[in-house]
Amino acid sequence: MSTTLIAALAAGVVPAADAFAAPLSPAAAAAPSVPAPDMEGVTAALDSAMADGAPGAMARFTGPSGVESRTVGVRDRTSGAPMDIHARFRIGSVSKTFSTVVLLQLVEEGRLELDAPVNRYLPGLLPDDRITVRHLLTHRSGLADYTDAMFADTVPGFEAVRNRVFSYQELVDLSLSEPRTTEPGVAYKYSNANFVVVGMLIEKLTGRPVSDAYERRIFKPLKLRGTSYVHPDTRIEGLHVRGYLHPDAAGDPLVDSTEQTVSWAQSAGAVISSPADLNTFTGALMRGRLLSPAMLEEMTTVTPTDATNTRFYGLGLRRYDLSCGTRVFGHTGTVQGFYTYAFSTRDGRRSLSAVANTSNHGAANTALGGTLEAAFCGKKPTVAPSSRAASSPAARDFSSLPAERDLPERH
Repeated sequence: MSTTLIAALAAGVVPAADAFAAPLSPAAAAAPSVPAPDMEGVTAALDSAMADGAPGAMARFTGPSGVESRTVGVRDRTSGAPMDIHARFRIGSVSKTFSTVVLLQLVEEGRLELDAPVNRYLPGLLPDDRITVRHLLTHRSGLADYTDAMFADTVPGFEAVRNRVFSYQELVDLSLSEPRTTEPGVAYKYSNANFVVVGMLIEKLTGRPVSDAYERRIFKPLKLRGTSYVHPDTRIEGLHVRGYLHPDAAGDPLVDSTEQTVSWAQSAGAVISSPADLNTFTGALMRGRLLSPAMLEEMTTVTPTDATNTRFYGLGLRRYDLSCGTRVFGHTGTVQGFYTYAFSTRDGRRSLSAVANTSNHGAANTALGGTLEAAFCGKKPTVAPSSRAASSPAARDFSSLPAERDLPERH
């Protein structure tokens, strides 16, 4: 295990639009005290992810006192190279938040309306005119997730699409070939198909590839030099983490899944990034450097995704309510060989990114999620059993809950 401590805060990011960067009020300038991150707890969570099958894991926290990072294990099983906090990796469904920011910027520019039918902008694409743009961003469209069938057999499914290049329309057709999961707007049901359609909307409205929109609207303004959208090239350039996929049969050897087109996901999951860039992105987003206050309020307005009273979804954004009462916003990501968490507090002052280089092993994903409690809530106080019983039901330890699944899981 290697341990890195960086004493100074990273340089500030450049606003995407000056109009969104308002000066702090005197009240806001007097920042409330927050618990120091429990970096021992973060390391314990990373170690647990390794114990549950990840070859390596790492996490990077930024806060008022600076930047701290921890790494364990290896980023490459063949060479034995240790995990490196500067290495890049596939972020999976964290890409959905990038796609959402682009689409919401287009809403602000008057190019589309959140509550308008998708078919207004992509005529005839969907079989139901009631499905709106908002339904896509909140996973309430009812469009089936085609990845359930695609990866029903994990490794064979992956190998069948590893080098394949899909069109957006092919992916939509795969979704529409299956029964819809709910009536539009009725219930939350996570589906990668929603963000394939988001990619189609971005390209239709801008007349350019989605990669161009990411680059011009997010990567360059925030100086995310380690972040890119790579499709259909299969490589991750430069220093990077190799990903390892668990087969469905227990005991079978891990599959190196690093090289792939990720064409099965595209705007739903094909971005590559680094821990530092993810901290910068989620922090800048929450500080209003990418969206206006009104649009950020829309994005962070959430509804429950389950019965735990800890998990919520807004517009392309998850909210997790931690045991200490802190609320964090961001997204989880799963792509073959990688689990990712990228979250910030609502004021953008504290951010955490964490990754483990495996997938199809939910225990590792759940363990990695323990970095959130440790980083944002600090060391847990010793509480008497009677006091614990009297605490609020909403204050349950988030890390005790099984991780949410962005792709089918067999373990």
